[in-house]
Amino acid sequence: MARSNVLVIMPAWNEQETVGNTVREVLEQRQDYDVLVVDDGCTDRTGVEAARAGARVLRLPFNMGVGGAMRAGFKYAREHGYPYVIQVDADGQHDPRDIAKVLQGLEHADIAIGARFADEGTYSVSGPRKWAMVFLAKVISRLARTTLTDVTSGFRAGNQRAISQYIDHYPAEYLGDTIDSLVVAVRSGCTVRQVPVAMRARQGGQPSHNPAKSSIYLMRSILALFLALTRRRSHVLSTKEVA
Repeated sequence: MARSNVLVIMPAWNEQETVGNTVREVLEQRQDYDVLVVDDGCTDRTGVEAARAGARVLRLPFNMGVGGAMRAGFKYAREHGYPYVIQVDADGQHDPRDIAKVLQGLEHADIAIGARFADEGTYSVSGPRKWAMVFLAKVISRLARTTLTDVTSGFRAGNQRAISQYIDHYPAEYLGDTIDSLVVAVRSGCTVRQVPVAMRARQGGQPSHNPAKSSIYLMRSILALFLALTRRRSHVLSTKEVA
């Protein structure tokens, strides 16, 4: 069973260079967090390094993508009784010192997003990725009835209502999981709030974006948005069910 109220879910695919240090950074925080690294069909020593650093490791039989890995993590959280979860990338870009700040956003919402474009830090994007992010933020802000500037951020936390909704619907499609899951969550009744954070440079490995991938990102993200708007609403726990 859970030792902590918070489960840090860290999806990882061939991140042996960075996952150990990222896990140690999380565990060095004063708060008592449990860390679950979801080994997403890795072909390197990601799982070994994560376990050595002190994480629990959930090994998937083959690569399912970030969405599939996170869905497995949410199921683990529910089965082990965690009331709160937060996603942290294994490559070190999410600063573990900001975990507590993002979790505080759950005091007023079901989902808290660590936002990169909210007047904190120097992280920036340009070209097709920027166009997509601005468009998506405007549309989803209207749906959520609150100002959101970074709806593609994976640095996000959720409470039990969010966990139940994610388990019911969390897509596995790469580049669509953050948008699709957020839109369906909002349409299903979950509330959202963003928290400004500063993004760090990737601590190792190769970046996943280039001009060609950015163009694909633009098209797939917008497609994911429109598909999400047509999906059925998911079941979200009521206040009585959470209690």
